[in-house]
Amino acid sequence: MSAVLSPIPTVPWWRVGVMWLFVGGLGVVVAGSFALLFTAVRHADTVLPQVAARSAVPNTPTSPAQQARNHAATPR
Repeated sequence: MSAVLSPIPTVPWWRVGVMWLFVGGLGVVVAGSFALLFTAVRHADTVLPQVAARSAVPNTPTSPAQQARNHAATPR
């Protein structure tokens, strides 16, 4: 039996569906990144002054545990 292999027809790169899936996925990621950047810049939180940030919570390693303990010990 003689096997005659026919050549595989080549198609242009823009006709390959997997390529458009890849490019489209990257495009969605880039568009989502710009949307996230726009939202982050437009709705940025205000920066607290240095004095207010220091006086809010004492800076000790046990302060969160002490706050939780004191909150749990307060009567209703």
